[in-house]
Amino acid sequence: MIEWRGPAPYYFVPVPDHASADIREVAAMATYGWGVIPVEARIGEVDFDTSLFPKDGGYLLPLKDAVRKPQGLSPGDGVTVEMTVRL
Repeated sequence: MIEWRGPAPYYFVPVPDHASADIREVAAMATYGWGVIPVEARIGEVDFDTSLFPKDGGYLLPLKDAVRKPQGLSPGDGVTVEMTVRL
């Protein structure tokens, strides 16, 4: 997990290259603009809907505090995510 410090801190999980390649194959059918891809995701026992952000040829999965805090996740932590692209 990484932290982006802007006006407020934001937290993201970078999507691995092999998974990003799979997502790119369906991106045109799934995106609703700006290359953003809607997904259903699960970390531990927490299910949530969000959208992947394109970044440097890959994607970033944003993590809201409501997802991050119950899992005790901090910047630098490895995170296992189950994810399905919503078409």
